[in-house]
Amino acid sequence: MYEHIKSIISQVACCDAVLERPKNREFGHFATPVAFTLAKAKKLPPETIASDLCKQLERHSAFAKVAQVKGYINLTLADSLLEQFASSALVKQHIESSAPLGISESILLEYVSANPTGPLHIGHARGAVLGDSLQRLGSYLGHSISSEYYVNDAGAQIGKLGRSIYLAGREILGDSVEYDDECYKGEYIIDIAKSAIARFGQEIMVKEQIPTLSDFGKDLMLKEIKDNLAACGIHFDKYVSERELFTRWDSTLERLKAHQGVYEQDSKLWLASSTKGDEKDRVIVRDDGEPTYLAGDIIYHSDKFSRDFSRYINIWGADHHGYIARVKASIEYLGYDSSRLQVLLAQMVSLLKDGKPYKMSKRAGNFILMRDVLADIGSDALRFVFLSKKPDTHLEFDVATLSKQDSSNPVFYINYANARIHTLLKKSTLDSSAILQADFASFSKMDSSEALVAARELVFEALLLPRVAQMAWEEKSLQKVCEYAKSLAGDFHAFYNAHKILESTLQAPLLKASMLVSLALTQALDLLGIEAKTQM
Repeated sequence: MYEHIKSIISQVACCDAVLERPKNREFGHFATPVAFTLAKAKKLPPETIASDLCKQLERHSAFAKVAQVKGYINLTLADSLLEQFASSALVKQHIESSAPLGISESILLEYVSANPTGPLHIGHARGAVLGDSLQRLGSYLGHSISSEYYVNDAGAQIGKLGRSIYLAGREILGDSVEYDDECYKGEYIIDIAKSAIARFGQEIMVKEQIPTLSDFGKDLMLKEIKDNLAACGIHFDKYVSERELFTRWDSTLERLKAHQGVYEQDSKLWLASSTKGDEKDRVIVRDDGEPTYLAGDIIYHSDKFSRDFSRYINIWGADHHGYIARVKASIEYLGYDSSRLQVLLAQMVSLLKDGKPYKMSKRAGNFILMRDVLADIGSDALRFVFLSKKPDTHLEFDVATLSKQDSSNPVFYINYANARIHTLLKKSTLDSSAILQADFASFSKMDSSEALVAARELVFEALLLPRVAQMAWEEKSLQKVCEYAKSLAGDFHAFYNAHKILESTLQAPLLKASMLVSLALTQALDLLGIEAKTQM
C-alpha cells in the first residue's frame, strides 16, 4: 500500500517523492513535502506547486481527500483502496511485501559463531535472536539470505579445551592436578571428562591424548550449542569449519602478498592494515610460525567473498568493535570491496529477577546460560525482549516481568489481542466467506458511525506492516516490528472495548477489519520468530 501511494505521487510530481505519516491523524493517512523538493527547480513557491499537484491528485481514485497545508500535501485514502488491499491480503492470508522493485539482494548472514569451547551464554543469545529475525525479515522483503555459523575448531582455544578436559579427567580418577589460568572451568568440563572416560576408558586420561579430547569436547559443545539454538527456533543453513578452511591458508596468503598486504618484521608476518584505516598493523603469523586468530578470519572472509553474494552481514559481540577495521583491511588486500560487508554489534545483556541480579550458572563457570533463561521465561519472551531494543544499546530487563499475564508483558498483550479476535470469529454467526465479502466502501456510504471509522483506521494500520518491515530492514532495527505489533494490539484492544462488534449491523466489516489485524499481528510475530497464539 505504501509503495503504491508513493508511486502515484512520484508519477504526478515527476520526481521521487517522500511519503510521511502525519503526527496528527486528523490531517490524513499520509503527507508529502514533494512541493518543497520541486520549488527550487521550478522557481515557484511550494504552496503554488502543492495546489497544482492537489488538483491532479484529487482526480485519482486512490484518495478520498487531498489538501495542502503550507506547502505540504495531506492525503486521506479512499475506502475502495483500503478494501482492495485488505481483501487481497485476507484471501491470500498474507500481507505481501511492497518493497521497491530492483532491491532484491543475495546476502550471506553470519552470526553467533561462538567458540565451541563452552555452552552458549545470554550474550550469545542476543546476537542469535537478532540474526535469525533478520533472516526472516529480509526473506519477507524478497532478499535471498543464507545463514552461516563459523565454527572456530582450530587454534589454541581448542587445545585449551582438550587440556582442561584432561586435567578434569585426571582429577576424577583421583590424581592431584593444578589448573593453569588459561584452562576452561565449570561443571560442563567435568561432565565432558566423565563422558570421555565412559566413551574411551580411563586410558584416555593416562596417555594424555589432548587432540582426541579436544575434538570430543568440541563435538559435544557444538551439539549442545545447536540444541540450545533449536530450542529458540534458530537453525543455520550451513556450518563452516575453520580447520577445513585452513587448508587454503597458503593460497590466501599468496593473494594478500599479490596486493602488497603483508610484510615480514621481527620474524613475524604482519597485515598492513594501518594503510586501510586500522589504527595499527596486525600480526597474522607469529614468530613460531603459527597463524593468529585473525588469520583464520581472513581465510573465512576470502571464502565468503569468493562465493559472490551481493552483500555480507556479520553480527558480532560489542567487544569486537576494534576488530572491524582489520578484517575490512584484509578484504581489501584480498582484492574485494569491503563496503559489501556490514558488521552489526550486539551489546551486552544484564538480567534481573525480581529486581536482583540473575543467578549465574555453576555449570558454565559463572555465566548466565541461554538454556537457563529459556527454561525460565520461554523462547517467545526471550526473543521479544532481545529484539525490543536496538542491538547496539545495552539491554537490562527483569525476567519476572515476562512471566506476568497482563499488559506489562508485551508478548502476552499482543497475543491477547490476537486471541480476542479469534474468540470473536468463533462466536460470530457469520462464516468467513460472509465476512470476506463485506465491502468497506459500500458500508461507509451507508454508515458513518465511529465504529466503522475506527475499523477503517485498523485496516490502514494493519496494511502498514510491509512499510514497517522495510524500515526495520534498512536500519537493521527489529524493535520497529516489536513497537508496531504492540501498537497495533493496543489499537485493537481500544477498538474492542469501545465498540460492539458481534450482533451489530456492522458486524461483517468490523470482523473483517479484525481479521486483517490478526493477520498483521501473526506475520509481525513471525518476523520476530514468535508463533502467534489464537487462545490464551
